[in-house]
Amino acid sequence: MEAYLDNSATTMAYPEVGELVYKVMCRDYGNPSSMHRKGVDAEHYVKGAKESLAKLMKVNVKEIFFTSGGTESDNLALIGCARANRRAGNHLITTSIEHPAILNTMRYLEEEEGFRVTYLPVDCCGRVKLDALKEALCPETILVSIMYVNNEVGTVQPVEEAASIVKDYNPSILFHSDAVQGFGKYRIYPKRQKIDLLSVSGHKIHGPKGTGFLYIGEKVKIRPILFGGGQQRDIRSGTENVPGIAGLGLAAELAYKDFDIKTALMRELKEYFISEINIKKLYHLSDIKIKLNSEKRQHLLLTGKNGSGKTQLLLKRCLVKRK
Repeated sequence: MEAYLDNSATTMAYPEVGELVYKVMCRDYGNPSSMHRKGVDAEHYVKGAKESLAKLMKVNVKEIFFTSGGTESDNLALIGCARANRRAGNHLITTSIEHPAILNTMRYLEEEEGFRVTYLPVDCCGRVKLDALKEALCPETILVSIMYVNNEVGTVQPVEEAASIVKDYNPSILFHSDAVQGFGKYRIYPKRQKIDLLSVSGHKIHGPKGTGFLYIGEKVKIRPILFGGGQQRDIRSGTENVPGIAGLGLAAELAYKDFDIKTALMRELKEYFISEINIKKLYHLSDIKIKLNSEKRQHLLLTGKNGSGKTQLLLKRCLVKRK
């Protein structure tokens, strides 16, 4: 029996999703832009997925745009909005712990297109410092991007509070959140939370790889970064990945089905897993020499209260030296 504990990296597709993707690929394989029956049938899948996602987030169908995944969604949000709103200012804000899809895109905008970017610090728990956000906002700020859940340590960011700070300063500043690690695990309502743009990936919620979407509020000014046939209201050209989109829509529905029950079970399993770990040896922090045998798949567990310095010790690489 295989135990897979890496769902933050990717997930196994729900069986129902796999069956639907196969059906659309091999039977309902039309191009949604075509006028004939096969095309109309394909368009119904795209429309159905949009309706499902819009209902889950309480937004409008026309505010959902399908992409190839979280990375493309982030690129479209940042580059598309930065270019479209440049006349209003050239200052962007993000955090220092974002996914590379955000950080590298921000660096591109900074180095190649001349935008000024502020990278906000985080506290010992990995939460963005909201005081730093307040200090960073200025008349030239046009976009703020803060992830919903960190992809490495799982810290949940105070997105709603951060968005309120931004909107209180200037309602015109756009607020984007990379919710790749949050969608499907939290109930997310962009309009209520003052989020203008939201990135989501399909393969993190038991959907197909190569799928995702970007929520774009109807009042957001944005430019496309891909050019072609003008699909999806000219925002994201290219023939829609109908099998993937259909699978993404179904995966989202299943992720939020019996959501409260599944969330409670997940928390219970987490607590059980932590409580049942068998700690064979304890080492005093003043004298640590631990040899790990990679062939025996040995692991080191570092425990401690929040703020006790676990992360700093690991970052400084003074705990473990593999041999």
